[in-house]
Amino acid sequence: MTTATPATPVLPTVSQPAKKRTGNGRLRALRRNRLAMTGGIIAAVFILVALLAPLIAPYDPSQPDFGNVLAEPGGAHWLGTDDLGRDQLSRIVFGARASMQVGLVAVVLAFVIGVPLGLVGGYYGKFADGAISRLTDTMLAFPFLVLAVGLAAILGPSLTNATIAIGISQIPAVIRITRAETLRLKHVDYVGAAIANGGGDGTVLFRHILPNATSALIVQATVGIPAAIIGEALLSFLGLGVQPPDPSLGVMLSGAQSFLAPAPWLAVFPGLAIVAATLAFNLLGDGLRDVLDPRGGTR
Repeated sequence: MTTATPATPVLPTVSQPAKKRTGNGRLRALRRNRLAMTGGIIAAVFILVALLAPLIAPYDPSQPDFGNVLAEPGGAHWLGTDDLGRDQLSRIVFGARASMQVGLVAVVLAFVIGVPLGLVGGYYGKFADGAISRLTDTMLAFPFLVLAVGLAAILGPSLTNATIAIGISQIPAVIRITRAETLRLKHVDYVGAAIANGGGDGTVLFRHILPNATSALIVQATVGIPAAIIGEALLSFLGLGVQPPDPSLGVMLSGAQSFLAPAPWLAVFPGLAIVAATLAFNLLGDGLRDVLDPRGGTR
């Protein structure tokens, strides 16, 4: 009589937790993202141009040359000249410097104010969170550019005041990102262990929560910089930012309005510079979001 062989029990498969990317893994993932790398390269070029503007610009950007008024691109002036004979390439180089200055400084200003408020609101809750959230909601009731224009009009026309206005306008977004990350992180095990071991609020916030929220904040910075560049161009276009004869991409677009038919290059090249800068930082931000997201997916 043949004895039946008992069936081998099928054990349930246990799903393995997703592996967290290390620093090298994140760098490799970013390198494989061609759009993000392209954006990063273009953004780096803009930053270098801004830093080395006096060395790169072939002419004084504010020096008129009435013998070369509205010269077409080519020859001694690669991108042509404006209605006062000023070299367009030189003005775009220094205009990029103003854009990068506003983009970087405004984002730093927004982070210096917004990150502490977001940490306090998310960690302590109750009255502090309610007051900070109401302030944030009030500011978010106004579109970013409308709020920036209003603040710049109150502060007065200048590059410094435009930077302050744009930085203040970006604070609500920074508060929301920081608060959301704080609410998520304050319930994780290592934060509870730090509290159980006697860690104070400052230790928990700045040694455990803030470092682990850095990824989301880096992504927010790459989103804030192009918004600040557009904001500076708009304020300068409206006469609330950089004041002529100082060069700015927005000032150049404003001055090109009367010469669109005879000299379209006056508007085309500054416009392309704005598009390239904002697109570069947006592409870089999208790539960083995919790489740095702690859940390993796109937000």
